Amino acid sequence: MRKFLVLAVAAMVATSVSAGKKKTTPKADTNKPVFTVVKQNPITSIKNQSRSGTCWAYSTLSFFESEILKKTGKEVDLCESFVTNKTYMDRAIQVVRFHGDCQFAQGGSAEDPFYCLENYGICPENAMPFPGSLYGDSLNNYNEFFSVLSPIVDAVAKSKQNKISNQWKVGIQGVLDAYLGKCPEKFMYEGKEYTPRSFADSFGLNWGDYVTITSYTHHPFYKTFAVEVQDNWRFPQSWNLPMNEMMEIIDNAIMNGYTIGWGGDVSEPGFTREGLAYMVDGKAAAQSLQGSDMARWLGMSAAKKKDIIAELGAKVPEVTPTQEMRQERFDNWELTDDHGMHIFGIAKDQFGKEYYMVKNSWGETGAYKGIWYMTKNFIAANTMDYIVNKNAIPAHIRKKMGI
Repeated sequence: MRKFLVLAVAAMVATSVSAGKKKTTPKADTNKPVFTVVKQNPITSIKNQSRSGTCWAYSTLSFFESEILKKTGKEVDLCESFVTNKTYMDRAIQVVRFHGDCQFAQGGSAEDPFYCLENYGICPENAMPFPGSLYGDSLNNYNEFFSVLSPIVDAVAKSKQNKISNQWKVGIQGVLDAYLGKCPEKFMYEGKEYTPRSFADSFGLNWGDYVTITSYTHHPFYKTFAVEVQDNWRFPQSWNLPMNEMMEIIDNAIMNGYTIGWGGDVSEPGFTREGLAYMVDGKAAAQSLQGSDMARWLGMSAAKKKDIIAELGAKVPEVTPTQEMRQERFDNWELTDDHGMHIFGIAKDQFGKEYYMVKNSWGETGAYKGIWYMTKNFIAANTMDYIVNKNAIPAHIRKKMGI
């Protein structure tokens, strides 16, 4: 009897230990998306814009690096500092011409690198100083840079003089060169001498092939207009298409080997720092919590909302965007142009939901080392505009556009 009791106790202890070691899967892990790639196009390495408002330069040059890869099969690292040096001078000139009645800022649009490539050319990354190196930093840090640059532009633009000289441009160029490095007139690349112009031309790209696409109802469809945001300061013309066709172009481009230089809004709570983006339906998300309602959701802190989104994971309920919703959010300032990224692929999660694979410029951060998976609903709702090769546009849409 005693032997039996000892064996029974031993069995209970063993069972207890075994149960202690058994892992229970948290709900957040159960819902964590597991991705299967549908289509993935080549991209260059992940970069880091660091403490600078230059996502527009990084995302658009990444887009053109993929265009070069598609055209030539060669990988090239284009220089963001060349683009920002040229762009900030052009923008300063415009601000002075407008007597300060427009914005001088770090931000920009896809038009700025495109304009630079077409009009000034480009150089490889190693033809200029590494970002941040001129002022003792390991990456971009524009805090001091713009605290020096902006007051000069403002002082000239709002000068009370009857006539100004051109010397202010010399001063501005000096600041640009001091923090970004001088744009080279000539450089060597793979054993051959180039100018910025000849280097850009060597890729064989047709600059007339690139268009920007948007979707709003305050302008007619199948016409072009300059999207009314401050960083769109060159006033480039974007094609205005219905939302469904704006999205159809993205899918067609990806499936046919093209990529997209995307600009849009990442301030939504569904855009996480872990590499995911959902167009969260707050009301439905709140109802998923026992005893909750929309008022509770609206009253939650941003951190709490992110916790709930993380817990729901791939099962987070999403809003289905509409054309009317896009227009309302644009007009009430909810839809803004706060970030540029590079769409290069399509993936599905374990529940069949489709996402775009998007390259960011924040270094190898997040769960996917610098890549974001952004649902199609998120992109449809939050796209300001994007640049694309017109040959990626379906024939029936190009016919309506007349291109």
